[in-house]
This record gives sequence, structure tokens and C-alpha cells, in this order.
Amino acid sequence: MTEQAAPPIPARHGVAVFARRGGKVVVSLLSVAILALTWYGWNYIGDPNTGLTTTNVFADTEAHAKPLDGAVDILLVGQDSRTDAQGNPLPREVLDMLHAGVSDGELNTDTMILVHIPQNGKHAIAVSFPRDSWVELTGGFGKHKLNSAFVYAYTDTYRALQRQGMTDLRQADAQAKVAGRKNLIATLEKFIGKPGMIDRYAEVNLASFYEITKSIGGVEVCLKGPVKEAKSGVDLPGGRQTIEGVQALAFVRQRYGLPNYDLDRIARQQAFLSGLARKVISTDVLTSPGKIADLVSAVKKSVVVSQGWDLTEFAEQMRGLTGGNIEFHTIPTLGNATIGGADVLRVDPAQVAAEVTRLTSDGDTPAAPTSTQLAGAKAVTVELFDGTGSPSLAGQTHTMLQGKGFTLAPDQRLSTRTTTVVRYNPADEAALGLVKQALGGSVQAEPDRDVTAGHVRVLLGKDFRNSAAGPGGAPTSSAAKPAAPPTAPPTAATTPAAPPITAGDVPCVN
Repeated sequence: MTEQAAPPIPARHGVAVFARRGGKVVVSLLSVAILALTWYGWNYIGDPNTGLTTTNVFADTEAHAKPLDGAVDILLVGQDSRTDAQGNPLPREVLDMLHAGVSDGELNTDTMILVHIPQNGKHAIAVSFPRDSWVELTGGFGKHKLNSAFVYAYTDTYRALQRQGMTDLRQADAQAKVAGRKNLIATLEKFIGKPGMIDRYAEVNLASFYEITKSIGGVEVCLKGPVKEAKSGVDLPGGRQTIEGVQALAFVRQRYGLPNYDLDRIARQQAFLSGLARKVISTDVLTSPGKIADLVSAVKKSVVVSQGWDLTEFAEQMRGLTGGNIEFHTIPTLGNATIGGADVLRVDPAQVAAEVTRLTSDGDTPAAPTSTQLAGAKAVTVELFDGTGSPSLAGQTHTMLQGKGFTLAPDQRLSTRTTTVVRYNPADEAALGLVKQALGGSVQAEPDRDVTAGHVRVLLGKDFRNSAAGPGGAPTSSAAKPAAPPTAPPTAATTPAAPPITAGDVPCVN
């Protein structure tokens, strides 16, 4: 089935609106259902290539049908669209139920994951790209947030077709979407320094999310604490639980109220995808023809895939993949910044390219992670109290400490304080040493018998600076080392990623 276009976007949805929008993310990357279903389910209910909506994003579909290097590299994209894959608008009552809100930027690609599957098909590496990454767009559009690569090319093409006299607005919309997808693919390939790497494309939107999660009986996730937030509609207790329908959508869409904002939302999406993959390849689903049929039907309503992708052949290639061999990562970042009035995430293209190259290097097992964990850190629980007054510094520190191997309690906020202090149980000198090593070694420490054994409390103050790197790129107090001047170029002092999420367990997330 070739793609049918959605009705044109009203005139008020110009490029400026799309570029400014900080709004909603795509549901979750239900495209993973394509992978899991083709691997295990669709062979039992008919040809998976029948009835799918496709898009011609690659100039030579034959060349992309069988990658020359034998590996499969899939770009999974999520949009906050109010239509299904065939372009049919979702009913208002459905949007209200899903807390979809006002459609004010639905062509931003707010979720982007590159999935690399080597020729042996024994494992998969999924790399997330934050939507606010500040990058050079292809197509001559300059530097913008990564999630605007699609919409700039879409809007430019749509207007050009109208100027040329095209009166069929649905056809113009369809052609503009292809241009947007191509520009997003080209932008990502330029960003990671691998032109021509991506050979598969899958796109998902809001449609059928409710039906998909309910068709398989929900997905198991774990929250570090209870959460309730009005914009997304999320209202869930802490701990392990199975979610579906409205709350599953809210779980992966929430951005406001999270310590690390969009980076925490990415971790939520990865945790949900790992659970979705685990559930779809479970005996509970695979032995139920009714669940498989319902899931296939829901996926076909909401997913667009690239032409030339033979899903039957793909199923045979991927048959040996198991949940524990699907691993999720996020590209390294350099912290938040404000550029041209927009809140963006700074990235170093060379550093990102090196990390993607490492993660996608072929072999029977993925390469060892570059971020070093401290021996013994897992036994130490860090209680992080944010008194910096910064909207992002505590979140970046939380992520860094997780990357070093510490267990993190839910973050708490304090009134703004001047100095950074580490409080520890007098019997836990070793735990104190590990935390001081991660923070740079020069922070003030105070023994405190009220601190639970095995825990360390870190009270961040205004003197704590993430831009000044201590050992291993860890943040350090400004008293220990002056921060670099504002005019200095970005350094390699990235916030290390937390240990990767896999589809073989149930990770607890913020």
C-alpha cells in the first residue's frame, strides 16, 4: 500500500511555530513492534508485507533492500501526528482520551532512534538522538534542533509545490512528507559521519497506541517513585507495574516535571520499548493467535515503512535475536544552552560520530562501553538534593553518577544554597571516597549519623559547576577548578550515559 497523505496543515503552522515548539513527543516507538512481529509472529498469520503503508525515502529501493555490508540500519521515527498511517484524522474523543491536546507542531520528529543489527543477527543496538540536539541540518536550512529537520524540508517542499500550481493538497502533503523524511535521514547521516548508512525507515504516530498496548495485555515498567503530571496525564505509583492504553501513552510522553527533562523521557521510552519487545516475543503473546492478529492490525494503522523492505526476509534474518540482546543507548551530550531564545542540547558531532561508530561496530558482542564505572559504586545509594537554582545541573549530575555505577534515590529540591556539601555516615568512609572521586575530589564533606548506612547525601549548591571537569569528565565544585570562560569552545566533558537499558530486564527510571 502506498502512502496516502493527511489533510494539509493550517497556515498558522509555519516553520517558526514548529521550530519554537517544545511540545509533545510521539507516543512511544511502536515501530519496535514491526521488528518483533516480523521476527516471531507474522509468519503464522500471513504475508507481513501486505497492507502496510510505505514511503519512497530511498532513491534506489533495490540497493536498500539488501545492504551491501550485510548489516541492517533502521531509523525509527516518532511523530505527534493526529492521523493514522493512512492519513485519516483521529476522532476528537480519542485525542481527548489520550491527552493529545492542541495540534501545534505535529510534524516535529520528537523521537529518533537508530537501530543497528549486524549481519549475524544475534544482537541489536538502539541509539537514541535527543530532539533538542543542536546540529547542522542538510538542505541548506542551517543550524537548528534535530527534530526540525523533517519540518523545514516538509514546509519548503509543500510551499514550492503550491507555487508550481499543484492543487491536489493531499498529493502535495504526501510529497512534502517524503522530502521531510529524506532530509531527516540525510541530517542524521551527516551528524554521525556515515553517509548512506541508514537503509530502513519506520515511522509511527499517535494512532492505535491505545489498541496496541491493550492488544498484548500491557507492558511492564518500573518507576523510581510515584508520578502525577497534568500535561501528559500521567498518574502512576512507584515500583514495578504493568501499564497499557492511556497511562502507557502518558508514561512515554511526559517531559515536564522530570529531573532530566527530555533525557529522562528518552530513558522512559527506552524502558518501555524494552518491555514492549520483551512482551511481544513472550510465549504469552506468541501462543495467542488472537493477540498477534490484534497487534498486527493496530500496527498497520499507525506505522509507515520504507519501500523495498522485505519483512518476510527480515524475519528470517532476525529469528535468532532474543530480548536480552537488544540494548539501548543515548548519544553523548554536552549540557543545555540557550541559542537564539531556544533551549537546546549541545553536542559534539565528532564525539557523537565516534560513539556511534563504536556501538555499531560489527561482531558477536557489542564493544565495551567507554564510560568507566567505579568499583563498589553499585553498593552506594546517592541521595541528590538540588540547591543550585539551575534547571538542568542536578539532572546532568544524576545521570553522571548513574553512569559511574551508583544507585540513585529520587532527586529532591532544596532552597538555593551557596555551597556544595557531601554528608555521609561516619562508618562509610569508603562510600564517601567513591562519591568524592566521581564529583572531582575537592567537595566539602561532613559526617552525619542521620545518614543511612550505605547512603551518601549530596547537597548541590550554586558553587557546583558542570562545565568544569574533574577526573574522568565528572562535574566538580567551582572552588576546586574555575569554570571555563563563556567564549571557550565546548570540551569533551560530556555527561556519561547511564548503563544501557536492555530488553532482558525491567529497569527502574525517573
